[in-house]
Amino acid sequence: MNRMMVTATNTLGQLQKQMDLIGNNLSNADTTGYKKREATFSDLLVQQVNNQRVDRFESGRLTPLGVREGSGARLSKTALNLTQGTLKATGRSLDFALKDERQFFKVDDGTDVRYTRDGAFYSTPMDNGRSMLVNASGFPILDENDDPITFSSEASTFELGDNGVLSITGPEGTENVDLGIVTIARPQFLEQLGGNLIGLRTDVGVNRNEVLTNLTGAGRTGISISQESLEASNVDMGKEMTDLLNVQRSYQFQTRSITMADQMMGLVNGIR
Repeated sequence: MNRMMVTATNTLGQLQKQMDLIGNNLSNADTTGYKKREATFSDLLVQQVNNQRVDRFESGRLTPLGVREGSGARLSKTALNLTQGTLKATGRSLDFALKDERQFFKVDDGTDVRYTRDGAFYSTPMDNGRSMLVNASGFPILDENDDPITFSSEASTFELGDNGVLSITGPEGTENVDLGIVTIARPQFLEQLGGNLIGLRTDVGVNRNEVLTNLTGAGRTGISISQESLEASNVDMGKEMTDLLNVQRSYQFQTRSITMADQMMGLVNGIR
């Protein structure tokens, strides 16, 4: 296999990953609180051949010396874009939208504490006569101490106060609970886990406290949240479709390179 085929094949695999990424963004364009991911490419190993050994013969040259031959491109990283999505009024008392792009709700998915921007919550009854605040998947919403939020099953009103305090009123009185919210400082160490949840990556040795801050006590004064509204996805359909077309064109170009290389090898092998 010649160098042209190797370069094109290496790049094809990476372009396919970018198309998968764009496809995932497009499929979540209507997902509440979804944050898109963006890809960044970098060059693979580049070899430089210096044919001219006499520097004075290169005087006045505007381009770098030598001939550089690369071996393709690779997907160097995918970054979580935390840009704020638009807010949509719902009129539902258990819908909440965070207005600070780095703040996330805390959710327990049964294995660890996860984080989400999806503020569509629900009330589900428990066996002890109380109810629990959960997300659309039935996972418990946590308070500032990582405990599930429970309240009287006969609760009739939910009112959001200052600093993310939720007042739940029923026949027995009012219960105040602190919605669990964190601030993300280093989103590059988070990964999307499905179910509109993100969590700490397991392939990097970084402490959770270096990535995010649990908002408790005086730190809760920085919470910015709105009731009876939800945050839309930050996916820009126009941009994603344009990126998809560009990637498809690049993919076609690379496959054409393989075809041309194969034709050239056929011509060489056909020479008698």
